[in-house]
Amino acid sequence: MSQTPPPPPGRPGGAGGGPPDGPTSGGRSVPGVTDTEIVVGTHMPLTGPASAGYSKIAPATKAYFDYVNANGGVHGRKITYKIMDDGYNPANTQQVVRQLVLQDKVFAVLNGLGTPTHSGVLDFLKSNRVPDLFVASGSRSWDQPETYPGTFGFNPDYTVEGKILANYAKANLAGQKVCFLGQDDDFGRDSLAGVEKVLGAGAVTVKQTYVTSNTNVAPQIGAFKAAGCQVVVLATVPGFTALSIGTAARLGFKPQWLVSNVGADQPTLAKQLGAAAPLLEGMVGTNYLPMQNDTANPWIQLFTKINKTHNGDAPFDGNTVYGMSVGYLFVQVLLAAGKDVTREKVIDAVQKGGFQGPGLAPLRFSADDHSGYGGQRLSRVSGGVQSYFGPTYETDERDGPVKEYTAAPVAPPANGVPTAS
Repeated sequence: MSQTPPPPPGRPGGAGGGPPDGPTSGGRSVPGVTDTEIVVGTHMPLTGPASAGYSKIAPATKAYFDYVNANGGVHGRKITYKIMDDGYNPANTQQVVRQLVLQDKVFAVLNGLGTPTHSGVLDFLKSNRVPDLFVASGSRSWDQPETYPGTFGFNPDYTVEGKILANYAKANLAGQKVCFLGQDDDFGRDSLAGVEKVLGAGAVTVKQTYVTSNTNVAPQIGAFKAAGCQVVVLATVPGFTALSIGTAARLGFKPQWLVSNVGADQPTLAKQLGAAAPLLEGMVGTNYLPMQNDTANPWIQLFTKINKTHNGDAPFDGNTVYGMSVGYLFVQVLLAAGKDVTREKVIDAVQKGGFQGPGLAPLRFSADDHSGYGGQRLSRVSGGVQSYFGPTYETDERDGPVKEYTAAPVAPPANGVPTAS
């Protein structure tokens, strides 16, 4: 899916440009909304160093919207999703988000992906009063309701995830030398903070970082081998998970890998590694949505059907599940906001919370918590298959305990489209 070109000069909204503002609430004009359409946009790495796997997210979200549109839309409106490629480059992100807001006049930005990329547009979206919904990153930056009242996360934050991975290491790999590789931004720093909250400051023997512009991780992996690391926690995007595991194999280094959900989707990694995919055997990861290969799960059955009918039967993996789960939540929010939708009503609807969907852990949205999902479950690759084991865990980004979350996930509605409660 290519980047949407800007409209020709002199063309107003509508054909060739952004939609005209439509009256929806007492004659007020709401950007991106007409009586028949609501337009939202996103920035995604369809190309570049983070495109492996992630390029599939927005098309899956769009497929879910197309499915809802085919079933009557939301309050009679069809959802149009404008997907812009930023290549995981923060400068590009600022350019494409400005186009979405100022030219295409989107109602909201939905699921913009990346910690370094999205951080650069927070103030712009705030100043333009654009709802900034369900950022595709677990940075704690999205959970600042006093500073950014219109921004909300989706992923469990990286400190929560780091605590859950470290809790596994503490319980099952006690006494082994733990090391850490993280992206050189809030993703890596927040993940490491979570690991150290559980294992203790100084418990991580070697700490290394990487930048996405340099695909040589041999120095970092070599440092782990030289230090005798037995457990390596990875806070890595998929391409760098595959690079790390592949590089370790070339160096004859075989630790236990504990991998952030961000970079732990086995089908994505197997595609990256090709014939070396068996190196993923034994990898422990985390997730908070139904496993893509769980064909008995009703959400996977629904999303597989939609993937076939509205997404060209693209290869089905955790990124597909993620994208459709985001779409489902957004439809729930639109329904809760009511027919006379405004940006303020959407933000109020998210903050009221109470949403349930495919997630294994609770969504924590409230007026003073914009952080998204609050926990995860551990997975392991065995016999080339990624499966869950053990309970779902929840915790906070502070010093709270890692504890079991026992509520059962809900089933999807019969036709796969939520209804107003």
